[in-house]
Amino acid sequence: MKHLLSVDDLSRGDVEDVLDLATSFLAVTKRDIPKVPALRGKTIVSLFFEDSTRTRLSFETAAKRMSADVMTFSVATSSVKKGEGLRDTVGTISAMGIDAVVIRHSSAGAPQRVTEWIDASIINAGDGRHEHPTQALLDIFTITQHRGRDLSGLKVGIIGDVRNSRVARSDAKLLTALGAHVTLIAPPTLLPESVESWGATSSLDLDSVLPELDVVMTLRVQHERDAQSRFPSLREFTKRYGLTLERAARMRPDALVMHPGPMNRGVEIAGAVADGPSSVIDEQVTNGVAVRMAVLWKILGSGGDVV
Repeated sequence: MKHLLSVDDLSRGDVEDVLDLATSFLAVTKRDIPKVPALRGKTIVSLFFEDSTRTRLSFETAAKRMSADVMTFSVATSSVKKGEGLRDTVGTISAMGIDAVVIRHSSAGAPQRVTEWIDASIINAGDGRHEHPTQALLDIFTITQHRGRDLSGLKVGIIGDVRNSRVARSDAKLLTALGAHVTLIAPPTLLPESVESWGATSSLDLDSVLPELDVVMTLRVQHERDAQSRFPSLREFTKRYGLTLERAARMRPDALVMHPGPMNRGVEIAGAVADGPSSVIDEQVTNGVAVRMAVLWKILGSGGDVV
């Protein structure tokens, strides 16, 4: 596997490989010295054109724990501020001698274009409203830790600003490919144009669906993509689609609460629910490092010892 641009690039075998590798690397992250020489001599560029905390730091931590050299790109201090385009930016970086680029960009399809310009491996860390494949992998890894590898029949609800969410698209597509039943729950203005293409169903009524769900994933309202203009007010959104304490009390006792972050506490999820016993949100962050170590190994590993 040279690139990871979409969950469509992943076969079921690829997913199983990543989950197996992530299990091994999770053990590495819990060592006193959480580092292995698996990617020594490799150079990985962290190229983020959009703000990020979890994904950027997760990838950079994963690369460093595998002993790779990491180059971090900052738009604020780069020639992009002088008008340099994406093609020239990646061309300049590639000329320095690199093995992989982890890229986040506001334009859907940008990672695919970069594969046409340079020889390095490209990993999509989020492109516009399109996809975020490693987030889907870490979400599935987190779910399997609690529900086992067989996800057939698992009922997953993805709630909130689905229309603008690349996480929702990647999760829905990959979860349904693994046999889960995904329901997208949002006001009609925040649902995608074609739910069927995601392999999911949709609902406008959270309260009718919530008691049936095994996994409840809430999404941030993306103000930067003008999502707030698509419903009357944040108060109204919370009233109908927020995972409040009252709603959480009506979930199945063993249901998992997830959120890809960043969270707007008190809007799509109550702080007490995010920090409550059903929440695996912190586990998602921890697992993100292990899963991204697995992805980097699968793309750049030379066949040597993993750990």
